[in-house]
Amino acid sequence: MEDIFVEKAYKIAEKALEGMKRGNNAPFITHPVGVAKIVCDEIGMGKDCAAAVFLHEATRFRPEILESEDFLSFPQDIRNIAVSLNRISTIRPKDTRLEADTYRRLIISYSRDPRVTLIKLADRLEVMRNIRLLPKSSREMKVVESQMLYVPIAHQIGLYSLKGELEDIYLKYTEPAIYNSITNKLRLTAKDREEQMSRFIEPLKQRLSDAGISYQLKARTKTAYSIWRKMVKQDVPFEKVYDVYAIRFIIDCPPDRKTEHEMCWNVFSYVTSEYKYDTSRLRDWLSKPKPNGYESLHVTIEFEDKVPLEVQIRTRRMDIVAESGGASHWSYKGVRMEQYMQEWLASVRNVMSQQERFSYDNMPDNICNDVFVYTPSGELKQLRYGATLLDFAFAIHTNIGLKCSGGMVNGKRVSIREKLATGDVVEAVTNKNQRPNLGWLDIAVTSKARTKIRQKLAEDEFKKASEGKELMSRRLKNWKLELTDEDLGFLIKKYSLKSINEFYCAVAENKIDIFEIKSYLSGKDMPQELRHPSSRAVEDTPKEPSGNIKSDVLVIGGNINNIGYRMAKCCNPVYGDDVFGFISVKDGITIHRVSCPNAARLIERYPYRIQRVRWSGSSASTSFQVTLKVLCRGEKNLGAPVMEAVSQYKASVRSMVVNERNSRDVTHEIELKLSVPNNLELDKVISAVKKVKDVTNVLR
Repeated sequence: MEDIFVEKAYKIAEKALEGMKRGNNAPFITHPVGVAKIVCDEIGMGKDCAAAVFLHEATRFRPEILESEDFLSFPQDIRNIAVSLNRISTIRPKDTRLEADTYRRLIISYSRDPRVTLIKLADRLEVMRNIRLLPKSSREMKVVESQMLYVPIAHQIGLYSLKGELEDIYLKYTEPAIYNSITNKLRLTAKDREEQMSRFIEPLKQRLSDAGISYQLKARTKTAYSIWRKMVKQDVPFEKVYDVYAIRFIIDCPPDRKTEHEMCWNVFSYVTSEYKYDTSRLRDWLSKPKPNGYESLHVTIEFEDKVPLEVQIRTRRMDIVAESGGASHWSYKGVRMEQYMQEWLASVRNVMSQQERFSYDNMPDNICNDVFVYTPSGELKQLRYGATLLDFAFAIHTNIGLKCSGGMVNGKRVSIREKLATGDVVEAVTNKNQRPNLGWLDIAVTSKARTKIRQKLAEDEFKKASEGKELMSRRLKNWKLELTDEDLGFLIKKYSLKSINEFYCAVAENKIDIFEIKSYLSGKDMPQELRHPSSRAVEDTPKEPSGNIKSDVLVIGGNINNIGYRMAKCCNPVYGDDVFGFISVKDGITIHRVSCPNAARLIERYPYRIQRVRWSGSSASTSFQVTLKVLCRGEKNLGAPVMEAVSQYKASVRSMVVNERNSRDVTHEIELKLSVPNNLELDKVISAVKKVKDVTNVLR
């Protein structure tokens, strides 16, 4: 990052952000510095993108810099990226459930340059890595936003490493016990995986060496989030997830696709000649790479005890693309940076837009076929490209649309015909005397607006027709005349109308002289041949653990007071929990849950003091102490319904303390101490308490 533009942009940002601090009192300039490093070092984009990051942060807080000579002295593409990032930073998803596809379209609508999207992902990753610096009130929103909006985008364009890191941060903050349990189990089984990889490669070493194949062997371990998702999907414990890790061959060879493919298939042949493999699980992304550029050969073999083991085969160039995204690929020796960068950025744009039939240079401005506008309160609305203020009014509420007489766009008064653009702040104005007319169908373009307009016009027509029918009925009664179906058909044809409703509407609105109808029915003006015709036209009608761990296993019996071990008070294990033993000098063996907050520290610092343990066959004669925190919302006392929920199961309440909490989402916290026989009964209790009205969460 020694480029002249990077240095100049950094100095502008440093001055603009002077005095601003992050949550740990570090200078705010550390945020754009971190983003620039991710952009260059981890995603692999050029220094112009790093310069744009600094300009974005400077102009975001000091927009007057956009008009300065210093800013205008930068190349146009750097300025465009900075301005696009500024526009995206104004997005405030009011609803964190905003679909990722919608958000992706919104980002594209703000910029045609795919580098903007990549920088935005880098920005979010830097924020999530330092999420502890944010106020507690905003952490949850950032975590959920990242999972719902940014993770799918990272996956779609092939930034798998970035995606995996964001997912793990999400799991860590939303399900800390599950995250701690999985990561600790991964640490406990790390040595087992290393030994398994050594046993796998041993029979292949000589053959690969004789073939002159230079390679690196790596163990790819699934992220904690991926393991958790598989446990949930397959309804299995950690130990039954057989593809927790895969063995990856990374082959050294020239970046020539023909040579790369040949060497990958050679390694495949050596592996499958030694081990039996499952043909149904062969994945060939060499012959046809994924749209985001991912290339690899995956095969699942039968290893020891016929346990399935995934083997991935790829070259070093392919591995760089898979790990850090295609933009990093230019750094690999032998590949021209400019050419490959342009090709990859074009592919990113095509993937993001889902319109691969367009080339990068000829991509239309209205690529998304959508516009995104805001209400005065900041709520985002997505409308069809070409939408008008009338469409916006119906998007807010049908009644507002039906009474809309105009509105304000960016503070300027406009008519209902005003076409909207992405980023507009729009407000609809209503008038109680306003009514839809047929001309509105020429103004509205969204299906909702057009449907509601038609419904209202049909409703008004029906109401008016009822008035006309009632008027006609009264007159006919006074005149002692009868209007037959044949007469109606003749009159509709005479007045060039389309339906019976239209006829009665015309009567109600005095568009038809009712005395003309009387004269016709009296026979004065009707031709004789039409008086009793042989046929009549029918009227129109409306339609519509490993490491340095002891091999002996300690069995925890029914008597938990047995000398030699005790239950840890920091996590209160219950019969059936995943547990491990920690050997202490003073207290003998202490039993901890694998998800214990202290587990990671104990496993990392004292692996030689970890003892494998398991529960005995029954917990019938034993009770275990556990503390639950019940988070409640509302003013009423929830003690009684919580106690009632607990009493349904084999659990007894030892104590209950209610504390007030000053939080928007939590007003009371109930600390509940229970005795339970096992974790199955505890799970039932937690599930029942969660169903109590106004209980927001139950924490163990």
